[in-house]
Amino acid sequence: MKTPFNKYLYVGFLLLGTYQALFNKDYIQAAASFGIGLAFDPFDSSQSWNERPTWQKIVLYVHLAIVAAMFGLGVGFNDKPLK
Repeated sequence: MKTPFNKYLYVGFLLLGTYQALFNKDYIQAAASFGIGLAFDPFDSSQSWNERPTWQKIVLYVHLAIVAAMFGLGVGFNDKPLK
């Protein structure tokens, strides 16, 4: 799928996730938005993982780390003690 539309969807989900995290403080929804954004690879998806430049791999790994951090924040802040 070599369309520039993927880049728009990727950026859109990044902006949505940022809004949800910073303004709504809804970290679970932010994690979901960031995670869906990963499905829309902004780089050339026909290129195999081993052939990608290192900087592209780093960008995607950092994005995945942000998803994990948002999920962790959502679970941590919404944790209720058992009675």
